[in-house]
Amino acid sequence: MVQTAAVEPAHPAHPATPARRRRRQPAATGIAQELASTLGLDGERMSKVDTAWLRMDSPSNLMMIVGVWLLRPGIGLADLRDRVRERLLPYRRFTQIARQDMAGAAWIDDPHFRIDHHVVARPLERRRGQSARAALQARVGELALQRLDPDRPLWQFELVEQHDGGSALIARIHHCIGDGIALISVMMSLVDGGNAPVRRKSRARKAGIEAAEDWLADSLIRPLGDITARALEVAGGSAARSLALMASPQQGLNESIDQAAHVARLGGQLVSDLADLALMPDDSPTRLKGQPGTAKKVAWCEPIPLDRVKAIGKALNCSVNDVLLSCVAGAIGAYLREFGDDTRGQEIRAMVPINLRPMSEAWQLGNRFGLVPLVLPIGIENPIERVFEVRRRMNALKGSLQPILTFGLLSLAGLLVKPAQDALLALFGRKTTAVMTNVPGPGEKLRFCGATLEQTMFWVPQTGTVGLGVSILSYGGGVQFSVIADTGLCPEPQRIIDRFDPEFNRLLTLTLMLPWGEA
Repeated sequence: MVQTAAVEPAHPAHPATPARRRRRQPAATGIAQELASTLGLDGERMSKVDTAWLRMDSPSNLMMIVGVWLLRPGIGLADLRDRVRERLLPYRRFTQIARQDMAGAAWIDDPHFRIDHHVVARPLERRRGQSARAALQARVGELALQRLDPDRPLWQFELVEQHDGGSALIARIHHCIGDGIALISVMMSLVDGGNAPVRRKSRARKAGIEAAEDWLADSLIRPLGDITARALEVAGGSAARSLALMASPQQGLNESIDQAAHVARLGGQLVSDLADLALMPDDSPTRLKGQPGTAKKVAWCEPIPLDRVKAIGKALNCSVNDVLLSCVAGAIGAYLREFGDDTRGQEIRAMVPINLRPMSEAWQLGNRFGLVPLVLPIGIENPIERVFEVRRRMNALKGSLQPILTFGLLSLAGLLVKPAQDALLALFGRKTTAVMTNVPGPGEKLRFCGATLEQTMFWVPQTGTVGLGVSILSYGGGVQFSVIADTGLCPEPQRIIDRFDPEFNRLLTLTLMLPWGEA
């Protein structure tokens, strides 16, 4: 899944000049910028969603996406810096400072940018008897709670030049720069053969629909229904026009009865999903739920062959996603039972990010995603029964507008003062045990600075009081499970990771034992 994303050059001669950008913006956005100019606020205004992520840091959870690349043979610091200069720095966000002000936040060009502040090398410290993997995991855990310098662009690469016969690259990028889909596209432009991408027009722009780069006007002036419509337009959703009619009913006088019925169905779905979010009960009180501290650990396993996952899915008429999420639920349940906890009837809720943009717009960076709550049946021990239950719940979520609604809530959070924003987002923390991501990566192994990218892992941040993050990434013919956890709630996340493979093998064995050929 090597995507070609277009870059925004770091020099003023970008085709989308400030004047041209102003012509595209709605009147309310122009008024906001004129107000910011009157108040003496410099720089490019940050979207309200990105502002919310910028202000979401806490002592327990920093809003950074953390990733690790394992490379063989090793690479050198000079080659890494050269590649970053060539491929990463053309994205302006990586040479800009995120500066907060009375109107929110803005992107300011860093006049003192130096690449040696952001691309560094450090040898890995190993205790006696400690394996290379354990030492690397310990370092990643330390960096996950080490703040990026707010007076510099909010990212850093740390290279371990000598690691287990190769090198390890640890990347940290603040979530306000971009979401996972955007940053994966950016990181893929760094690999060998990932030449400087070409900016392409999205389907939305071809249709004359403006992409929402600043959501201030949408959040402050327009109703929630219009935020939903605009988000769906960015995502290229087929229902966008119908939702736009909900926001402006007078435009629908000449529409057909079928379209009107579609609007009514979407309106009912919107009300239902909003009620589900508002009335969502607090999560089950397991040992994984509580107030996180200020220490984290990460863990990962060896990849599981993707072709075996696909075979199970085909045999059981389930998606690959159903199979993987069922293994996650099984591993967490088994971990809790190892401590003597009774998981019968227990469920935990995981927030799953849902992309709301076409890949052709990943060059814009920023955050364009919503969240959907997925309840994992950790109390079901039978793997076949569990995977069918996960499939049922995933099917129930199809067509949900909850990702759009959570995107609107994040936009609203960016408008509020920080205490009010924290109070709003704390609602998600009380109702959630984990944040979970599942991202498909390239089917073949990539090369980077002449070395083979053998393994890649990443962890998305947890917000509020959430202390567990689970990442699933398919890459190079395998599926990689990774966990990040607060050590007060989960002292040894490797014990969760170590349950993934046994749970998968149980599911595989039972699938092979099914009566083949019967209806």
